[in-house]
Amino acid sequence: MHAVDYGIIALYMLAVLAVGFYFLRRNENRDDYYVGGRSMTAGHLGLSIAATDVGGGFSIGLGGLGFVMGMSASWLLFTGLIGAWLAAVIIIPRVKKFDAQEKLLTYPDLLRRSFGGRVAMVAAVISGIGYLGFTGGQILAGAKLAASTIVPEQPFGMDGMLFSLLLMAGVMFLYTAAGGIKAVIYTDTVQWIILLGGLLFLGVPFAIMDLGGFAEIERQLPDHFFAFDNVSAVQLLNWFITIIPIWFVGMTLYQRLYAARDVREARRAWYFAGILEYPIIAFLGAFLGMVSRVYFPEAEPETGLPMLLKSTLPIGATGIVIASYFSAIMSTADSCLIASSGNFVNDIIERLKPDIPQQRMMWISRGVTLLIGIITFIIAASFETVLELILHAYSFMVSGLFVPTLAALFNLPSSRHAAMWSMVLGGSTTLLLLLLAVELPGGIVPTALGLLVSAAAFFLVNSLDRKNRTAVS
Repeated sequence: MHAVDYGIIALYMLAVLAVGFYFLRRNENRDDYYVGGRSMTAGHLGLSIAATDVGGGFSIGLGGLGFVMGMSASWLLFTGLIGAWLAAVIIIPRVKKFDAQEKLLTYPDLLRRSFGGRVAMVAAVISGIGYLGFTGGQILAGAKLAASTIVPEQPFGMDGMLFSLLLMAGVMFLYTAAGGIKAVIYTDTVQWIILLGGLLFLGVPFAIMDLGGFAEIERQLPDHFFAFDNVSAVQLLNWFITIIPIWFVGMTLYQRLYAARDVREARRAWYFAGILEYPIIAFLGAFLGMVSRVYFPEAEPETGLPMLLKSTLPIGATGIVIASYFSAIMSTADSCLIASSGNFVNDIIERLKPDIPQQRMMWISRGVTLLIGIITFIIAASFETVLELILHAYSFMVSGLFVPTLAALFNLPSSRHAAMWSMVLGGSTTLLLLLLAVELPGGIVPTALGLLVSAAAFFLVNSLDRKNRTAVS
């Protein structure tokens, strides 16, 4: 790349850090740090939600899927549209009502009001660990992008991939730990605009022109790459099972819901986010992945897209578009990092030590955020595939939290024992299957079995508790 491109990327990184340290001085309490003072509007929230959900993991991961299967890869983000709109209808009016009464800060606060503190603490551990993995996926995505575009093979005598991991982790963790959710949401807004503009007005047009037109791209790719049925029913089902429920249990989404000014602003934000995910980013990401296969047919699928951006764009445009992908990655990593921090600080540390002064708690929050960042760096260094790491994190969270969350949302008569066993057995079943690499019949994902175990445990324990109460009375 040209020095101009490196300069653009460097300026972008410095600007993101500046936003974080700007809000370092403006955050006065935990409401500011974790839920933005509960005053955010639909535009900022909608862009931030889409940026968080899609981010680098799905941007780089979707490009890799487009490289392998063509436009059918776009169905991956159709789950985002369905999940966002279901959440707008089902979750927002109920949770905002609870929030108005009780000033909730985290996702486990929803379970606390229904099942008590112990259940909420277990939910915080599951959510916090899940977001450790999800943040690690974003760091890995950023490192792959950096290693394929801006980092030499052996900078300062280090392995290029390791240096890229350190670079991405350092920038993300510093501005997130400093600025909290406001820094996250405002940088997400700018980052998403950069991503859309970079892909739509630079990445796609230049790639098509460089290859000699759309007809030439069609000629060089298999016919099924331009069809939308090049995906199995089982694969679609697995995506739906794994991804849609995350809209009901995702800490990052609850933080934005609490940050919304009111129900109307929140619903508008969720509808807006759904459209941004599908069809806009879904089609753009899958198509660019396809084009990268024309250029680099022997490349590793998830590195094909970064290599395409580096090779085809003119001076200046390369820096802008690569910065747009860095923006997508950081917009998700920062949200997941602040979500995991919120789980461990607000739902565990503060519940165990409620007498800690607010100002000291703010510094504890920043310290925990940095510590979590170090752990996620280690996780990222242990995986090779971005999408695999992200879907593993999703699977663990969904299978443990989805069933008791539905019970809490609809105020179903249920016991804390039922919620506890549902979370522990559902989450641990999926985690065990993933760790042992167990393949279920028909190619169904472990999440499906985890959800079944979670539901069975919930209804069985709830039924036993109800019988015991009846016998006692």
